[in-house]
Amino acid sequence: MSKTILMLGAFDTKGAEYAYLREQILARGHQVLAMNTGVMGSTTLFPVDVESLEITLAAGKSLSELRAGQDRGAAMRVMAEGAPLVVRRLYDAGRIDGAIGMGGTGGTSVIAPALQALPLGFPKVCVSTAAAGDVSRYVGTKDITMIPSVVDVAGINRISRVILARAAGAVCGMAETVLPEAGGVERALIAASMFGNTTECVNACVAALEKAGYEVLVFHATGTGGRTMESLIDEGYITACLDITTTEWADEICGGVFSAGPDRLSAAGRRGIPHLIVPGCVDMANFGGRETIPQHYLDAGRLFYEWNPSVTLMRTNVEENIRMGEIFARKAGEAQGPVAFLMPLRGVSILDGDGERFCDRAADRAFYDALCAHVPETVPVEEIDCNINDGAFAEKAVSMLLELIRQHEGRRYQGRTASGVWEIELE
Repeated sequence: MSKTILMLGAFDTKGAEYAYLREQILARGHQVLAMNTGVMGSTTLFPVDVESLEITLAAGKSLSELRAGQDRGAAMRVMAEGAPLVVRRLYDAGRIDGAIGMGGTGGTSVIAPALQALPLGFPKVCVSTAAAGDVSRYVGTKDITMIPSVVDVAGINRISRVILARAAGAVCGMAETVLPEAGGVERALIAASMFGNTTECVNACVAALEKAGYEVLVFHATGTGGRTMESLIDEGYITACLDITTTEWADEICGGVFSAGPDRLSAAGRRGIPHLIVPGCVDMANFGGRETIPQHYLDAGRLFYEWNPSVTLMRTNVEENIRMGEIFARKAGEAQGPVAFLMPLRGVSILDGDGERFCDRAADRAFYDALCAHVPETVPVEEIDCNINDGAFAEKAVSMLLELIRQHEGRRYQGRTASGVWEIELE
């Protein structure tokens, strides 16, 4: 069955390249909906369905003023604002089955936000000169397939001809793919955050929640993982959040490499879904190799541990934990749904266990005390005398999350333990 592929980009400067890409898509038996993001003009090489005027209007700007201003940066910002709105309208109207664009860094800065407006699972491809480097700002939290252009997107030659033909094949193949049936009734989704230092705990929680009839999506708390989890919560995919590993806030506070930004811990509250928060791995901020550690931390004689050749951990101190406790309390106070905290008194990670190298109960207590001093009285805060990776902690975490869900949905649960495994049955 023929599909319609959205082809978006600057047709004023890359008309020949897009004409070739269009031919490749048509040759596979599919249709093309062409959307021009070029500010200074268009192309006569192929029909254009959506011109740049529609994009600037969507952004509330004047195309003629942009052209008169001759400010490339300003023009790119307007197109990057308007293009996602137009692309989402096309998707919502059921007019497209896949999307592809190509360009240099400027073109990619417009194409990427437009592709990010499309939902997870929707075919989206970007051929870019920037694709061989750090593409996190272009991909964001979406499943955009980035293809390095190898050579600049400037003409059709023996290299670009192959790259663009393969890119056309990629987006067409995605659009052609028949997705497998889920099989049976789809279960409600619970999001969980995990790190190497909390794996044992999260695995035990996942097993228990799956027995309770839920499907659990686990996100690695590396910045991107936290942002992706928050994004899926905002988009309404998630029923409840088991936030075991909130270490990304340590990186936000300390300037580490795994920060998820200041919006972390906000999405569940905005959506009003049940949210159990645990200070998992807030004892550590993450840096790369030792040579990447900021000098002021080295000068201060901070405690470090080389987790692997690419990751060096720094133990957070009392002051940093106080700041995190205050922030966590504020996030909980802003929540529109049921939220609770669970505190492990014998360490928030493997390395923070009794006698381990990051064991610092004064720093841990600083977080707990700051949290309790600022959190609303309506938010439960429970402490449990064990390490975060002990079986008893996972058991308690699951019990508390299911209670939050019960409060939220009016559902009842019954729990029991058998052979050391927490089992929960729906009544």
